[in-house]
Amino acid sequence: MTDTATLYRDLLQRAAVLSDLQQVSTLLFWDQETHLPRGAAEARGQQKATVGTIVHERLTDPALGELVEVLEAADLPGGSVEAAAVRQMRRSIDRAARLPVALVEELEKHTARSRAVWERAREERDFRAFAPELERTVELKRQEAEALGYDDHPYDALHDLFEPGSTTARLREVFTPLRRETAELVRAIGASGRMVDDRVLHQPFDEGAQHRLALDTVRAFGYDLEHGRLDVSVHPFTEAMSKYDVRITTRYDAQGFAMALFGAMHEAGHALYEQGIEDGYYRTPLEDAAGLGIHESQSRLWENLVGRSRDYWEGAFPKLQRIFPQQLGGVPLETFYAAINKVEPSFVRVDADEVTYNLHVMLRFELEQALISGDLSVADLPTAWNDFMRDALGIAPPNDALGVLQDVHWSAGHFGYFPTYTLGNLMSVQLFEAAKAAHPALAQEIREGRFATLLGWLRENVHRHGARYLPDELLKRATGSELDAGPYLAYLRRKYGEIYALT
Repeated sequence: MTDTATLYRDLLQRAAVLSDLQQVSTLLFWDQETHLPRGAAEARGQQKATVGTIVHERLTDPALGELVEVLEAADLPGGSVEAAAVRQMRRSIDRAARLPVALVEELEKHTARSRAVWERAREERDFRAFAPELERTVELKRQEAEALGYDDHPYDALHDLFEPGSTTARLREVFTPLRRETAELVRAIGASGRMVDDRVLHQPFDEGAQHRLALDTVRAFGYDLEHGRLDVSVHPFTEAMSKYDVRITTRYDAQGFAMALFGAMHEAGHALYEQGIEDGYYRTPLEDAAGLGIHESQSRLWENLVGRSRDYWEGAFPKLQRIFPQQLGGVPLETFYAAINKVEPSFVRVDADEVTYNLHVMLRFELEQALISGDLSVADLPTAWNDFMRDALGIAPPNDALGVLQDVHWSAGHFGYFPTYTLGNLMSVQLFEAAKAAHPALAQEIREGRFATLLGWLRENVHRHGARYLPDELLKRATGSELDAGPYLAYLRRKYGEIYALT
């Protein structure tokens, strides 16, 4: 009889090949988002479909399933790396076994084509040009949800792909009071009478200088540019071909530097997570993040809790003034700090302030559920979008590009993804508070532009574990608490209560 150690080595060998194939697919996607000619979309879709089909065939190989069954029966130590790797492989096998290979292939082909159509439709501000593609995407995602299976709502099956263990019911339990209390804070800020002047952010800034600033900033955070790069894309994103090749993008605006800088900070947070996963997990079932909520907690932590903090800018603002002396040389720190944290209803999610950001996520959460369940048609989506914006933020977008077409996610078939942004916001504060409790001098180090302690704590408590723990378990291990909106809301009230002189 073959011993358990030999069987486990066999599992890792199979997992390594799957990892290589999936990383090839990721590289194809990165190129698609950054350099692919528009006329190559159909061909790229076929290439991705081929790789996806090969991955699906390997995951559904009966020999792999039998191997995992034997290892599951081998009574591996609970909580061990080996047991976690077998659990992750089981999850991948079960998901693949439920999905017909024809559906996998069609999704890859369709979303590559859909992405190109979306980009053109967004440029032309014309939702009707994208609607047929989105209708097909919704149809395919409904098929995927039914194939994967669910207990309560078809959305559960899609959301679980991004946040293992999370459900629609759980999201509603968290989001309902969060939306209510966020709305109360927005009203209090509006009634404060305090007007924040952010004109200093809206003036010409050289794009070359912006790029150098972004590079210097993410390098200071700890992003390893020997194993990464910063490029430009329509929608900022991070892709990890492996932990040794983690690439980020941002976008530039000649009339303001904030979008590029904070976008780079955000994506650097994602990249730091990927680069910090245990070396030994490379090409194993544990090389991925625990979930996208945890992943998003890292981007929001570096973008907001560090990058938009007074502590950070007390140290960094003089450097920024030297880079842009004409624009910022005579601007007081407090004016700048208030400007980058101005609360104002906005059309675009990625440009939203911390207070209103989650309302943008909840909009997409509600619409996605309705689309998948069939309660909302694609044709009625722009109207539903605008109605929600009026109700939640008191504004409605003047065109589709600033409304229903602004995000890339639906063109890529990423239904169930958006809620992880808000989960990440909540987790980011819980993790940051735990790091500060462990290292009381953290605020002073951030003022001095030193981030090794913070990054080291995150590496030890979050990054290195990869997918060894499920998201809820990882959060509990790192902070001692389960997911809780309380610390996040307290943080918002404290920070914005000071900026807007709320009583």
